[in-house]
Amino acid sequence: MSDVLAIAEHRRGALRDVSYELLSAGAELAEETGGELHVAVLGGRIEEFTRSLSKGDVDVIHTVTDGEEFNHDVYTQVVGQLVEELDPSVLLVPNSVNGQDYGPAIANRLDRPLVSDVTDASFDGETLSATRQMYGSKVETTVEVEADRVAVMIRGGEWPGANDSSDPEIREFDADIDESAVRSTVKGFEEVGGGDVDISEAEVLVSVGRGIEEEENIALVEELADALGATLSASRPIVDSGWLEKNRQVGQSGKTVTPEIYIAIGISGAVQHVAGMKGSETIVAINTDPNAPIFDIADYGIVDDLFDVVPALIEEFE
Repeated sequence: MSDVLAIAEHRRGALRDVSYELLSAGAELAEETGGELHVAVLGGRIEEFTRSLSKGDVDVIHTVTDGEEFNHDVYTQVVGQLVEELDPSVLLVPNSVNGQDYGPAIANRLDRPLVSDVTDASFDGETLSATRQMYGSKVETTVEVEADRVAVMIRGGEWPGANDSSDPEIREFDADIDESAVRSTVKGFEEVGGGDVDISEAEVLVSVGRGIEEEENIALVEELADALGATLSASRPIVDSGWLEKNRQVGQSGKTVTPEIYIAIGISGAVQHVAGMKGSETIVAINTDPNAPIFDIADYGIVDDLFDVVPALIEEFE
């Protein structure tokens, strides 16, 4: 076996959390393959990103100056050339919107088996065992791939982000971009669902579920979020009802979040919702049902009526 190559991800001038999670996942796999952990960062604020990615057990960082934002045609060319030159055992890509765009294309082009939406992975000899969740995270499966070269796409929020500083070797990669094959141009960026809130970047989230009962009651939870300096988010029923915008939704069909504090108010804890927030550092749950699944993963639980608890919390924090 040989090295692991992880592709960092950035958006609008900032590295995304999944980039640091890639370092942790990549370090585990590199230790098992007996190789080095290589990380590539394409475009953007190269020097700043390089410093930020010098963490954990990274051995080499490859920098590519092409492009400020993600472009499918550029990424498929550059990452493909990197993989051909380094010939890593594992190509590690985020299971993000961008990763789902270029990851399968590269795996197909280089004839590598691809395992997507992976929540855990390990090697036993030359067999990759990858854990995936199916049917809305109701079923957990293990996929075994017997191949000496694979591509793996990891789900965000499943690995801790690497923190310890390291001193990796920095190598500039001079990609040979065929401009005639670049058929798309990035004109700008617009957050899906409207608004300017990115709940995936929030340090504290106050999340509301169907227990709020009526749309006008959401103002109560908003008041708590304001008192905490937190960001308001929601479970799917709230968004489906049109009470909050799609960009506020946490869960399998929404966003994966990993805040320092996640306060779940009136949320039962369906598997689809838990899949999007279980990586939170501290989880606080407020629910009248002591048997609600959310309490199985909560660090702190309050079994009481949210209409009694939330006003008391607002008074305390104000």
